[in-house]
Amino acid sequence: MRELTPAGPVTAELWQEAAQIRSRIADLPFLKQLADGTLSPRVFVNYLQQDEFYLASYARALAMLATRSYGSESAEFWARSASEAVTAERVLHDDLFNDPHLSGLTRPDVASPTTRAYANFLLAACAFEPYPVAAAAVLPCYWVYAEVGAALAERAKTATDHPYAAWVSAYDDPEFREIAQRAINEVEAACAGLSETLRGKIKTVFLDATRYEELFWLSAMDCEQWQL
Repeated sequence: MRELTPAGPVTAELWQEAAQIRSRIADLPFLKQLADGTLSPRVFVNYLQQDEFYLASYARALAMLATRSYGSESAEFWARSASEAVTAERVLHDDLFNDPHLSGLTRPDVASPTTRAYANFLLAACAFEPYPVAAAAVLPCYWVYAEVGAALAERAKTATDHPYAAWVSAYDDPEFREIAQRAINEVEAACAGLSETLRGKIKTVFLDATRYEELFWLSAMDCEQWQL
């Protein structure tokens, strides 16, 4: 398995600054139960549907990021990620929703408050913040997701008759890890030579997005719903 690595001093600092949040994520009951196959099917279906809501906004955020990036190669990378990576995950969602063990379970009709907050945070960053800040905002979804996937796949190896084997294996997909590494490299390149003020904003959005990753899994475990 290819290890994801910081691409320079900026991404190394961001990853280190997020260490406490990442440590909490590693201990989340949702991820532990997903890894060993004991997660409630009701909770899993709720999570899948919330992920669907989130991905629709994430794809739009990446598309906006592509229009504001530095150079054609960066633009092509973000645009391709907005279509290919998200589409591939949606195909997996469809397969899982059609699984006999999950197909009859009720799905939420609307995004939860946490899903909406995370999605709106990313959309706002990609629409209004400078390109390096916007790129840092979308990075935890790549980097944290990939590292969680590696841990899940390792834990799941000891489980038998795992009901979520397809999902767990997709978390640790080598192609996705290559894309995540490219995203890390893009952020590092975008942050070269920036002022301390802008570097501070980059750290803030990266940590906020990492915290939203944690909150997303927490809210999925609780089957959080929107209530008026």
